Amino acid sequence: MIVHIDGGSRGNPGPAGFGVRVACADGTLVTELSESIGTATNNVAEYRGLLAALEWAVANGQPDLVIHSDSELLVKQMRGEYRVKHPGLQPLHADARRLVARLGHVRFVHVRREHNTHADELANQAMDREAEQKTAVRRQKTE
Repeated sequence: MIVHIDGGSRGNPGPAGFGVRVACADGTLVTELSESIGTATNNVAEYRGLLAALEWAVANGQPDLVIHSDSELLVKQMRGEYRVKHPGLQPLHADARRLVARLGHVRFVHVRREHNTHADELANQAMDREAEQKTAVRRQKTE
């Protein structure tokens, strides 16, 4: 499976969300995941997208993944090329390593942003949904 992940934050930290696109090697869409995660940094959102993808793979018996991310930090941390210094990322990284260990083979590939647009759109849609819900709640309170 080819998995594109992305996370974003409007404000860093700010309203955040992630997007995941899972496809077969031939490009056939398997599933899409996206979620608003409240207030977080962009790096936390990137890891939350990775965790969602890995949890999906474990739950659906998909042991072999190629994870594409435009976050050089996440990719290099998952490859073991960078240490995870930030205390907020350490538990997310540890959870991701545990999930990877449950799978057969997971490879991490850093891609340029223009090669990750679909996952980016999903992350932005998640953040937009959260913003729309908050606006609707504010309107209800004023009516």
